[in-house]
Amino acid sequence: MAAKKKAVTSEAAATKKTVAKKKTVKKAAPKKAAADKTAAEKKATAKQSAPKTVAAKKTAPRRRPARKTTSQIGPVPGIAPYKEKKGEEYMNERQVAHFRDILLAWKRSLMEEVDRTVHHMQDDAANFPDPNDRATQESEFSMELRARDRERKLIKKIDESMRNLDNEEFGFCEACGVEIGVRRLEARPTATLCIDCKYLDEIREKQMG
Repeated sequence: MAAKKKAVTSEAAATKKTVAKKKTVKKAAPKKAAADKTAAEKKATAKQSAPKTVAAKKTAPRRRPARKTTSQIGPVPGIAPYKEKKGEEYMNERQVAHFRDILLAWKRSLMEEVDRTVHHMQDDAANFPDPNDRATQESEFSMELRARDRERKLIKKIDESMRNLDNEEFGFCEACGVEIGVRRLEARPTATLCIDCKYLDEIREKQMG
């Protein structure tokens, strides 16, 4: 009887051990499955994120290289500055032709602006029923007319400078007779005073005003 009891207990212990092993195996299986799922999810997210980065690179706007603009002289664009030579005479034929081109181009651009303003006022002029719209239109037209009035006065100064070119009086100060200078004339082609006389004239205007 004792031997039978020992055999039964040993068989029960063996079955318990096998059941425990099965349970541990079953418990460990879900962990491996979870690990496999997380790895698969990471791969899927990596695959999904990769095309997005490529698309972002493709759709990113490319910066255009800056255009090389020609040097601008005062109010006249597109005319290269005058290159002075050593020992050359002031207001020689080359300089006179250079400033004649500047004055003609400046006058042409101002005349185009005047014509553009006239056509704009003729085309856009309308009798708005709303008084606020009429007021804004009148203020815009008045500002444009003031600007065009200043440009008309400037055209007269350009014509005077052209006459001085013809009479060989262009480029010399009207007050003291000193050379105004090529660079100053390129910045302001209608200048009639040198820097010193212009500075004194501004001081007098401030004192009188």
